[in-house]
Amino acid sequence: MTATLMESGSVVERAGVARPSFAAVLRAEWLKLRSVRSTWWTLVATFVLGAGLTTLICWGNADWLASPEADESPGSFITWGMMIAQITAVVLGALVVTTEYGTGMIRTTFAAVPSRGRVLAAKSVVVAVLLAVVGTVTAFVGYAGGNFFLDREGIGMPLEGDVLRSMFGSGLYLAGIGLFTVAVGFLVRHTAGTISSVLALMLILGNMVNLIPGAFGEWVTKLMPGNAGSGVSTPVSFNPDLLDPWVGFAVFGLEVAVLLAAAYVVVRRRDA
Repeated sequence: MTATLMESGSVVERAGVARPSFAAVLRAEWLKLRSVRSTWWTLVATFVLGAGLTTLICWGNADWLASPEADESPGSFITWGMMIAQITAVVLGALVVTTEYGTGMIRTTFAAVPSRGRVLAAKSVVVAVLLAVVGTVTAFVGYAGGNFFLDREGIGMPLEGDVLRSMFGSGLYLAGIGLFTVAVGFLVRHTAGTISSVLALMLILGNMVNLIPGAFGEWVTKLMPGNAGSGVSTPVSFNPDLLDPWVGFAVFGLEVAVLLAAAYVVVRRRDA
């Protein structure tokens, strides 16, 4: 048997079976992602919610934040919209996977790329990079708009330290949410089920575990994916009892990695 390199490395043929390289699979997944309208509508919604709501919240609360009665830091609001924008990251991560399962096109994808791990990896890379870029840009625009109103009240926040960290952290957090949802999408294979499961875990259960009493409840709260990962996306957390930003994000990253590993095992063993 011979191995022949074809099309400048994009396809490797072994024993008469064409196997696309990872670069070729990556290009194919990017083409699929950018060729559907739902991707662009979701990204527009991410920008509008992330930057628009941050600006709106800072405008509406600037007077109060500057008053002696304020019990919150302006840093808790300067990326406020990104908490809502995570919903659109969940939607995008789900659609990248579950749309193909819903239409049956996933069988065509797996027929063209027999190595299913490459499909999972390519989808993950495309979603993570896209959300990281869009999330970071959105956070910077939201900061510019929100800080304008904070500055007028004399409580503006310079773009340095924890504020600067939260700008890039917002992009990283959205990328992590996208990867988390991609993994759940491969496990659940249903759009509504994937979106509702991730949102329930991130937004509802993450707050409900506060009701668990004692030290056990405190640690469960800290380790919930949404609570652990979100700290890196805000200069000052609304909940000071959570993990430190980078420690929490490392925990979140480990949780995402475990879920992706589970998805890889299931995808290889389960029929499409």
